[in-house]
Amino acid sequence: MELSSNLSEKAQKDYVIVCRARDEKDEKAYVELMGKYRDSIYFMMLKMVKNRDDADDLTIEAFGKAFNRIHQYVPKYAFSTWLFRIATNNCIDFIRKKKMVTLSIDKTMDDGEGGAMGFEIKSDNLNPEEKFVRKQKIRIMREIVDQLKPRYRELVVLRYFRELSYDEIAEETDLPLGTVKAQLFRAREQLYKLMQNKKGKI
Repeated sequence: MELSSNLSEKAQKDYVIVCRARDEKDEKAYVELMGKYRDSIYFMMLKMVKNRDDADDLTIEAFGKAFNRIHQYVPKYAFSTWLFRIATNNCIDFIRKKKMVTLSIDKTMDDGEGGAMGFEIKSDNLNPEEKFVRKQKIRIMREIVDQLKPRYRELVVLRYFRELSYDEIAEETDLPLGTVKAQLFRAREQLYKLMQNKKGKI
């Protein structure tokens, strides 16, 4: 493990944790990194989107993307700088998509090739051809959601089709709020994999 001399003491300590996560697949290291920066990322997201549920989603997505790409991090600059850049870029994509789209299964998803994919369905002033395309996209979306495990499928329907808040979903399903958030995160991971198979059709 080679540390860059321009890193602060705090950043060097972070890099030690990053190496545990990256090289040793140490789950506790991931938890430690998330614990250190979760609140900071959340409040930054909240400031950008002005919505607590969206900020929660974006915080989870930021850590998910960072941890999936942790092997790409190099200690030329602080891990926190790298993490905040991922979070900010993801949030900007979300805001841009939200302005364009009225119905989306999960805002923006990285397709693993530097692009983005999602179910984008514009709803106002559609001509007959656009209405047909919209129906096709909804049909494909339903097909993909139906492939999820029942508990995940129910949560996705409540969140993205009925557009309930996390609190409303917790109340309706009688599940703890933390469980709802954790299971939705896992459901999104499964959706991403299923969507890869449908790429080009959505």
